[in-house]
Amino acid sequence: MIAAIVRGFAETAPRTGIDRPDPRVLDAMRAVPRDRFVPPDQRPYAWDDRALDIGYGQTISQPFVVALTSQLCDVEIGTRVLEIGTGSGYQAAVLAALGAEVWSIELDEDLARDAKARFAELGIRVEVRIGDGSLGWPEAAPFARIVATASPALLPPAWLAQLQAPGRLVTPLGPVGGVQVLSVFDKDEDGRVERTDVLPVRFVPLRH
Repeated sequence: MIAAIVRGFAETAPRTGIDRPDPRVLDAMRAVPRDRFVPPDQRPYAWDDRALDIGYGQTISQPFVVALTSQLCDVEIGTRVLEIGTGSGYQAAVLAALGAEVWSIELDEDLARDAKARFAELGIRVEVRIGDGSLGWPEAAPFARIVATASPALLPPAWLAQLQAPGRLVTPLGPVGGVQVLSVFDKDEDGRVERTDVLPVRFVPLRH
């Protein structure tokens, strides 16, 4: 898996401008057991560099995409992160392994319940709530980073409103069946926002 991640960074470098993964990101990817975040029938494929079905019409992203997203988030120990779309919890677990303080929202009650249990079993500290991710988590805002693991067709206004200044939002963006792009929105100290499109991707749609 790690070799595939390194290769993925090298192959996409002409578009992303990032030719290699941060060693901290690779350490976090090694530390999180991906096989614990997929259903039993998917575990033989857990270390392959591809997305996998986790049920409920949802997927766990391929490791390269998780690593790239984590690197774009650029978190440090104690960075406050809001994740939209807990899913199985894998992306949140990687960010937590990097030292971030993670709040995660999941619309599906069963996925949220399973993720909470998985975090408890693995000793991973992530706050999970059931709710509409497009609304963010206003009670815990602002956040230094916001990351989405599902693609909205249009950026929900609540996300930028709950992003601190300066802060960074990383999300896929685009309609189902259309072009989706992994995008970075940087908010400066004066609240101005600059968008950078990084890489074409394919994510499940944001449900709300």
